[in-house]
Parts: sequence; C-alpha cells; structure tokens
Amino acid sequence: MGKEHWENIYVTKGMHELSWFQKVPTTSLELIKKFAKNKQDAILDVGGGDGFLVDNLLVLGYTDITVLDISQNAIDRAKKRLGKLADKVKWIVADITEFVPKQEYVIWHDRAVFHFLTHLDDKENYRKLVNTAVSGYFILATFSDQGPNKCSGLEICKYSELDLQAFFSDIFRMTSSFKYNHPTPFGTYQNFIFSVFNKMNE
Repeated sequence: MGKEHWENIYVTKGMHELSWFQKVPTTSLELIKKFAKNKQDAILDVGGGDGFLVDNLLVLGYTDITVLDISQNAIDRAKKRLGKLADKVKWIVADITEFVPKQEYVIWHDRAVFHFLTHLDDKENYRKLVNTAVSGYFILATFSDQGPNKCSGLEICKYSELDLQAFFSDIFRMTSSFKYNHPTPFGTYQNFIFSVFNKMNE
C-alpha cells in the first residue's frame, strides 16, 4: 500500500490536516458497543493510525484492543498522546496485505483502509484475512459509490452495498449497511458506506 507514502503523511501533516480526523468516531463506537457485548472481547482497529477510536474504547472499559497501522509514525503519535494508557493496547505496525494475525478477533473494525486496496490480489488477501481472523463481526466503512475518486493523493475503489455483500458473502452475512457523509476538517464531505457482517456458523 506504500509505507513510505503513509510515513510521510504522518510526519508532514497534523491531526487536523487529515481528512479522516474524528475527535469522537461516533458511528464506529455505536456499532462496536452494539456487537462487542463483553468488555473482554478482542477488538482490532485496522488502519487506526493516531485516530481517537482507541481512546474512546479504553474509556468504555474494553480490555483487549489491538491497533494496526502501516505507519510507525502514526502509531508513535497515538502512543505519545495516550501516555501510560498506551500500555493497555496491542500495537502492530504492518501493511494489512502482509498481516499475519496471532489471535482471533470478535470485532474487526476498518474505517478507510479497504478502499485503498485497488489490486484484486490485495482485496482477495484481505478477504482471506477477515475470513480466518474474525470470530464475530466485521465492521467496514469504505468509500461509497458516491464517494471521492482519490484520497491522500492515492487512487481508491468505491463500493455499493451490493458490491460489498457479494464480495464478503462466502462466510459472512451482511446484517446492516448505510451511507454516512463524513465531514472533513476542511469543510467538505466524503460519502462512506458502513457495513456490518456477521460470521455465519460453519
């Protein structure tokens, strides 16, 4: 996905210069609270960077949180912000296309990583990862068919509800899907589609 590109983004841009910035990621939090019934449920935030989802999950009392990001700089920024609380989180620096999970996750949360995968091989690797690493719910927020054509200077892929349902339907059932207009710090909007998938009993 271009590690050097993302390391540079997190070195040169402040938090409020990032289009995906959310002080309180309300939509993601509400979905996680709905499906992570136990505070001990393992939660993975893919592409969490220096975002505030982890802060809010810690406040809510979740105890098994993993944040994965391709950028060491992003992870370091999050750790610095959290201080001693960072010790309560598992941090993984990895490209999602090369990630080798060491545990299963009740909740896999991805807001704005999947749409950066533009090659079919990478998308299929992602699907295999989700299929094997998720025991409960897969929460995906990606650019909708009404979303932008580029993000952070990179080409992206846009998706409809039917696109996502078809792609992940081998062992997941889509339980809900809705569009959301994300307000960026620049006064513009990016149209996302949030989808929740439940792993079907094998």
